[in-house]
Amino acid sequence: MVPLRSLDHLVRRRLQQWPQRPPGLNKQPVREAWLRCRPGDPSNSPIPPAQPFLKFPGSNRMRTLPDGLWLNFGGTPDEPFADIFAIEACGSLQNLLDKRSRFAPSTRSLLAVCPVSWLMAPVMPGDPTPRWKATRVLRGEPIVPLVLPVRDIRVMYALKQRQYKGFAECQLPQPHEYFVPMETLVAEDAHENPALRELVSRASVRSNFYQGT
Repeated sequence: MVPLRSLDHLVRRRLQQWPQRPPGLNKQPVREAWLRCRPGDPSNSPIPPAQPFLKFPGSNRMRTLPDGLWLNFGGTPDEPFADIFAIEACGSLQNLLDKRSRFAPSTRSLLAVCPVSWLMAPVMPGDPTPRWKATRVLRGEPIVPLVLPVRDIRVMYALKQRQYKGFAECQLPQPHEYFVPMETLVAEDAHENPALRELVSRASVRSNFYQGT
């Protein structure tokens, strides 16, 4: 069995290879602005750079920090919002239940918080464009964190093979949930796996609409 800490490190390292737009997600006819928020790019800094997180309104302690988090910034500077695609690697069934509860349908609204330092940093190595410009919902350099209401949520959970098989045999996913074996997620170049890309392609608002002519 892979130690949990080693598994977390492996998941983070693999997801750092994923692009700014979730792989396999087809481009839509509407304006989109996807950015990978978690994990951040590899850094040699002893202090990890600030990264976006999820929270409920009014809470300053209970934060959700997915293993992988992508935000699609939408709307206008006057009324911005975010659609999210998250990945959670679950080392046990109890861990899965805990993480599923954070994204369960609720009467409460969910917020995505983007720290100023993250917004001011370049989109990615080799692209000096600051992230705040890439969001297309800010008119100028931010001086306070960008807090956005979450419009749509899609979450992919990774489970170890034995647990994945048992879950797939007797459980029913919620409409916003997708499941994948852990071994598939942490494989080398997983983001180029055709089957995984096809699964991610379903995590789109447009997937619920007829695409014919």
